[in-house]
Amino acid sequence: MNPTRPAVVAIAGSEATGVAGIAVDLRVLAALGAHGAPVITANTAQQAEGGALNPVAPEVLDRQLAAAAQLAPAVVKTGLLADAGQIARVAEFCTQTGALLVCDPVLRSSADMALTAADAPAALRATLLPRVALLTPNLAEAEALAGIAIRTAVDVERAAAALRAQGAAAVLIKGGHGGGDFSSDYFTGADQTFWLHSPRLPAANRRGTGCALASAAAGALALGYGLADAVVIAKAAINQGLRQGYACGGREGPVQIDRFPDGAGDLPALTPTGDYRVPTPFPDCNTPRLGLYPVVDRAAWLARLLPQGVTTIQLRVKDLQGAALRAEIRAAIALAREHGARLFVNDHWQLAMEEGAYGVHLGQEDLRVADIEALRAAGLRLGISTHCHHEAARAHALRPSYVACGPIYETTAKAMPWVPHGLDGLRYWRRLFAGYPLVAIGGIDAARTPGVAATGVDGVAMISGITQHADPEGTARLLVDLLDGR
Repeated sequence: MNPTRPAVVAIAGSEATGVAGIAVDLRVLAALGAHGAPVITANTAQQAEGGALNPVAPEVLDRQLAAAAQLAPAVVKTGLLADAGQIARVAEFCTQTGALLVCDPVLRSSADMALTAADAPAALRATLLPRVALLTPNLAEAEALAGIAIRTAVDVERAAAALRAQGAAAVLIKGGHGGGDFSSDYFTGADQTFWLHSPRLPAANRRGTGCALASAAAGALALGYGLADAVVIAKAAINQGLRQGYACGGREGPVQIDRFPDGAGDLPALTPTGDYRVPTPFPDCNTPRLGLYPVVDRAAWLARLLPQGVTTIQLRVKDLQGAALRAEIRAAIALAREHGARLFVNDHWQLAMEEGAYGVHLGQEDLRVADIEALRAAGLRLGISTHCHHEAARAHALRPSYVACGPIYETTAKAMPWVPHGLDGLRYWRRLFAGYPLVAIGGIDAARTPGVAATGVDGVAMISGITQHADPEGTARLLVDLLDGR
């Protein structure tokens, strides 16, 4: 059976050389796995001298929109909207279809040619912004729409807040036209606020970046990703596109996005602030490979499992406090040292540091309160849980010792809102995290271990698959041999 692709209506101008506008939109949407339906607002010739805008007649736009509505689009992506009349028609179309709106507020071309009538910016603010799910201006467009001169990261944040106050549900201000070693974008929405940083690439062919980023975000939203994930995916897609851009006709050409972003070098770093420097990586923990990685709730389990050849284990205690918790962590550390094993303490990073643990494992909530630099200075190893793209980008910003990915299968260990990745998803995360040891977790048991191991992960974490098995020791011994290739 052929798959069904979600429809994204791309409403934008047609640019004669194909390096921007609707041509880029359609290529990017197809690469991400969405179907792009083109609605043309203008037939443009964008060049330094003698350019032409050529907006389509109102009735022509109306007929295109009526035809596109038959696809029941999940998302609408807008680029060039030539005047207030077009903006009003697009706003009405979004209301009628109920589609999410991703708006790239195109005002001028790369050659600095005006692409909108004088009434367009005011119409964007008054008519379109209150319907926008995601607004993606560059620095100049954010300045023009917010009325704030942008010179610093604080100015970027102020401009984004002003645009949200005008009605946009979420804003991503792109930093590609800024300076410095990193291209830093700022995202703010109802639930999250963060910066995304990627090394500024010396790409010779970078036409259509704004169109491509907004289309990538629209495609990700159409595929069911949340806003925070969609903007991380879009940032990774742009990095891929800049690496793969090509020249055409002896002139600067476009970015080239040809697949859903899966390159380890394209994942951005997610931080709470606009000031970013690549940190010193946490120490290595994957020599020898992590292998079988039981997660247990008491030190007594180490006495049972470490003699079976287990060399990596996590102590995850949720029901003790104070002296009892410290004693449990201390006992586990002593057992791990006795057996030459790598013990990661879950959550309780302060006690782990005070007691001299090998490492800590932190969830995403713990990252907000843990003193990461103190852990780094103390020489502890760090493992981080991830479930989705924005969590992956947050982990990548810290350069941990390993990254855990899950759930792979349905799990009863704890309530989780995430859709299981399955083996295909795990293979994807293995590619995205090629620069890190990767640990798979969630619903894995002995029967599923061979398939999980075949994806190339470095560690296989298991909770109930061992601790609730009738023969935990025998199961651990069997899985150690399997993962070691014996």
